Amino acid sequence: MQVDFSHGSPLTRRRFLGAAGALAASSALGACTTTERPAIPYAAEPAPAPGIEPLGELATMYGPMTDNGFELPAIPYQKIDPQFLRQIVPDPTGARPGTVVVDTASHHLYVVRDGGMAIRYGVGLGRAGFEWQGDAVIQWKQHWPKWTPPDEMVARDPKLAPYSAANGGMPGGLNNPLGARAMYLFHDGADTLYRLHGSPEWWSIGKSVSSGCVRLINQDVIDLYNRVPNQTPVIVTAGLNAVVSGTPVSSDGYTDPALAPPVDKYKPVEVAPGVTLTQTPPRAAL
Repeated sequence: MQVDFSHGSPLTRRRFLGAAGALAASSALGACTTTERPAIPYAAEPAPAPGIEPLGELATMYGPMTDNGFELPAIPYQKIDPQFLRQIVPDPTGARPGTVVVDTASHHLYVVRDGGMAIRYGVGLGRAGFEWQGDAVIQWKQHWPKWTPPDEMVARDPKLAPYSAANGGMPGGLNNPLGARAMYLFHDGADTLYRLHGSPEWWSIGKSVSSGCVRLINQDVIDLYNRVPNQTPVIVTAGLNAVVSGTPVSSDGYTDPALAPPVDKYKPVEVAPGVTLTQTPPRAAL
């Protein structure tokens, strides 16, 4: 099924992974951490490309900040590939203004704005086998969320036992894997187990190194959190060219029509104007 937006090309939307797949991945979703670092730093400060409106000074956007009593350190943005720094770009999605679009192929998250523009953030994504695509809404938002590793993860790594569900989880804080903010994605009223969340591991942005969540730099996730209300539509795709054209692509970027689900499996997010969904808390497992 194709959905016509208020402007741009028709956008194919896919249903999230089935409940079985989500539950199978849930133990990996709980971790959302990595220790991998880039081998080569990016030393040059990027200059805005022609026609792109800067949001502000990078040193200010990624500088130290105090948030809810926590002292967030400055981000060494000079070491991050410039394409993954927060910036305003021409909208490549064609989605309705206010929509969040995550392109897993390019490791970018877009917040679509009026006037054919979008705010773009770099993201870190799940390893192969935990990549996902489909549509959802932001149903629940949390400041400095608690993290509770699933029992399966605790069994593999007993050092996590103090943060198990039985012990109340890990309180929000600078070392919490979910970072400064978390936005919980629901589909058809059910928790998908996927989150848009912060991370203290700035070096993981732009890479496929976590275990299923969509992670942002803490300074970026705070900015995103302040821009998107509950019930914001979210679309996740493995390539914007495929979304616009209606041709699905594989996770490595190659066109593969066999990946397309049956037409009757497509279901767009439809939130009527003025309708407020019940803010159901996320499952205790995460």
